[in-house]
Amino acid sequence: MADKPIIKFGHLKITDHLILGVTQSQVETGATSFESLQLQTVPYIGWNQISAAMQTGEIDACCILAPTAMDLFKAGVKMKLILFAHKTGSVLIKNKAAGIKTVADFKGKMIIIPYQLSVHHMLLHQLLTEHGLTPGAGKDVGLEVMAPSQMPQALQYDDEGEIGGYIVAEPFGSQAIAEGYGAEFCLSKDLWPKHPCCVVVVKEELVKQHPDAVQELTNSLVASGKFIQEQKSETAKIGADFLGQTEAVVSRVLTEPADRVITNELMPVVDDLAKIQDYMCDTMNVLKSKIDLDIFVDKQFAKEAGAN
Repeated sequence: MADKPIIKFGHLKITDHLILGVTQSQVETGATSFESLQLQTVPYIGWNQISAAMQTGEIDACCILAPTAMDLFKAGVKMKLILFAHKTGSVLIKNKAAGIKTVADFKGKMIIIPYQLSVHHMLLHQLLTEHGLTPGAGKDVGLEVMAPSQMPQALQYDDEGEIGGYIVAEPFGSQAIAEGYGAEFCLSKDLWPKHPCCVVVVKEELVKQHPDAVQELTNSLVASGKFIQEQKSETAKIGADFLGQTEAVVSRVLTEPADRVITNELMPVVDDLAKIQDYMCDTMNVLKSKIDLDIFVDKQFAKEAGAN
């Protein structure tokens, strides 16, 4: 065991990272085993923490927001994007106390986002501007950044309806619905079908020194993605444990509708990443400069793993 690298893999407790949860579960139950690595999953509360952990070397790999990954790469973190963690899987929740019926009703309200450098921010920006609303401080719709796990509670205590809602990865949308504070406004897949969001990044040093371990891990994550699509009731049990949610909430995310989150199409699509980078740099100006995506993305492991 001593010669096997320990891969510390960071994640949040969101369904976007469920491929890691399934892999972890299968290792723990003996359904699968690794010959060339030891996997250690490391949960974080929010995107600030996971971003910092990747910068300091506290973790070797993680599921992370695509634009955040680009920003880290630009800042000099030596890593490779080897896989999409999922496609779609997020939701815009409206606060029941805010009386939101149309996009126009968000005017004068606050909408919570999980991170500035997130596809959630991009999709919300597109939605609001298409309807003539300008998001930002002192503009038509205020924005506030909050860790995904804290969002349902923010609605719970907003009796005045000052928060219009939030856009977030599941299961924190379905949680607010289950608890009675929020309602679905739209799914992220309705704003951009099959959009990427979180990606799997691995330290470049690990790719160079232990490519066999990276390949074996990628194989398992791709297999877990297919398992999620095919074994939804079993995945709901695994997800409830991995995410700290009820089985009913996880089951809703996986089945209502069936393509709310997609985990069996994990091959990185550079054109989609370019679309994110261009919009967030040229239109939103939250990404300050662009990276060479062809250098950042390494598809060899996904191809070998048979990712679609």
